[in-house]
Amino acid sequence: MSGHGATVEWTRGDQAFVDKRYSRAHVWRFDGGAVVPGSSSPAGVPIPMSDPAGVDPEEAMIASLSSCHMLWFLAFAANAGLVVDRYLDDASGEMGKNETGKSYLARVALNPVTSFTGRQPDQAELDALHHAAHEHCDMAHTVRSEITVTARIG
Repeated sequence: MSGHGATVEWTRGDQAFVDKRYSRAHVWRFDGGAVVPGSSSPAGVPIPMSDPAGVDPEEAMIASLSSCHMLWFLAFAANAGLVVDRYLDDASGEMGKNETGKSYLARVALNPVTSFTGRQPDQAELDALHHAAHEHCDMAHTVRSEITVTARIG
């Protein structure tokens, strides 16, 4: 088992708080030194209380699923002797309501376009590599969202 962590920091500054018009902008810090601005989604909390330049938790979840899938795909492609030049995923997600009416990330669509040098996989091999990646992605097994993968060679 491995451990992972992040530091999330928000400070009020001189803002009023109980009026609920405080900024939701905050910072994520990771062990390697990366610092990422975060915020609530402007879809849920209007600007200026949300900062559209910050990564919101929903976007972060989608990026995490896409990144995990990509890392497994790259490993399986290398094992298959394929040379990947580029992997681009325009991933998206859709919020829904669960059986108790609570919002959750209901669906995630991964749309990877991959470029190769040398041997080109056919669609069946590409789909098999993505299926294997999905089966091995720990993040995909962590959520109960429907995750679809529509892969293309580009």
